[in-house]
Amino acid sequence: MRTWPLLLLLLPSVLLAQDDPWEDEVWGDETQRTTWSGFVEAGLGARFDTDPLTGSRNTLEELRLRIESQWHPGDVTVGFKADGTYDGVENSFGGHIRDLTAAFTVGGNTDIRIGRQVQTWGTGDLVFLNDLFPKDFVSFFAGRDDEYLKAPGDAIRVTRFSSAVNIDVVWAPVFEPDVFLTGERFSFFSPLAGGNVAPRPPLSAIKPGKSLSNGEFALRLFRTVEGREYALYAYRGFFKQPNALTPSLESTFAPLTSVGASLRQPLGRGLFNIETSYYLSRDDSNGSNTLVPNDQARLLTGYEWEAKPNFTVGLQYYLEWTLYHDELLGNSPFPQYEPDEFRHLLTNRLTYRVGRDQHTFSLFTFFSPSDRDFYVRPSYTYRHSDQWSLIVGGNLFGGDERHTFFKQLRDASNAYTRVRYNY
Repeated sequence: MRTWPLLLLLLPSVLLAQDDPWEDEVWGDETQRTTWSGFVEAGLGARFDTDPLTGSRNTLEELRLRIESQWHPGDVTVGFKADGTYDGVENSFGGHIRDLTAAFTVGGNTDIRIGRQVQTWGTGDLVFLNDLFPKDFVSFFAGRDDEYLKAPGDAIRVTRFSSAVNIDVVWAPVFEPDVFLTGERFSFFSPLAGGNVAPRPPLSAIKPGKSLSNGEFALRLFRTVEGREYALYAYRGFFKQPNALTPSLESTFAPLTSVGASLRQPLGRGLFNIETSYYLSRDDSNGSNTLVPNDQARLLTGYEWEAKPNFTVGLQYYLEWTLYHDELLGNSPFPQYEPDEFRHLLTNRLTYRVGRDQHTFSLFTFFSPSDRDFYVRPSYTYRHSDQWSLIVGGNLFGGDERHTFFKQLRDASNAYTRVRYNY
């Protein structure tokens, strides 16, 4: 293991522990004040066994420096959030901008936010139906903070508030896919190979051309009435994963249109939510094109409540219904690897906080009775102070069939720890 990069943690920690070098600066008058904050974090994660395809034991070997800033020139708020990293698994330095935006209000009821930003909506807990903004599953499985599951993208977001209905519109001029499994850090199942692969060079996918017609458009209409949150959704763009093939069998992203709805409301001692969506695969109107995914109907229901003081329970049931399933099996060259017509997924989140939230124990589990696979995420967080925190956790995968989503990651099961200093 290369440990020397982690020693670099000592230098910024010592410097940041002294008089605050990021003290607010004033540019002109008080309306133009700039604020600074961020953190330094070191993370280590290792598999329980080496993946023979990647040849690597570690899933996380990282030093990360976050810098955040806000500047208020008049009525505009300029946000900036960036990470500088050393990744020991890939032996590389990198810089990543998570937020670089200008936000302002027009007419007193319309908020506009322009630039690179992280988007989110919907009611699911780590399950996404109408939230078709980019995700980073590699970071999530490797042991990085849950924040990094949501990936940034370049977009314009307009939110208009009114007494009748509130409107959210997000337009991304260039399609932004998920950060998906490529074989570089985690191997994945390939129907063509009949097993897991870790290709070299890593898997790449053909993205849609950079034209306005290939941008992404997302719409949300929402309103709260007597404690009930109602929402309608629409999206036009592409599937976020490269689950389609070109005629030459290269991975690509299939065109997608979706519509959906959600409801969230208090119920009994907790909070109930239900969400639905319909995925229209625009290049496969009858399910006969095996190079692109079929249409799907999706359903999510959930309930969260405080079972006892400081102990919260959250349960979810998720259903994927693949339409034209008979046509899919009849035309597929690998029918044994195609999904079931109905895929069921159960999740639960258990959270227990003690010592005035100084200690947090969490367990999140995914279990699919149809795929017969599972994913378990235990974690423990120790908050020593407002500046220092420690987290220890794991990602455990398993199942019966090698081609299912969680089972394909069986050699990726890992434990990790991260130490963070906030400044």
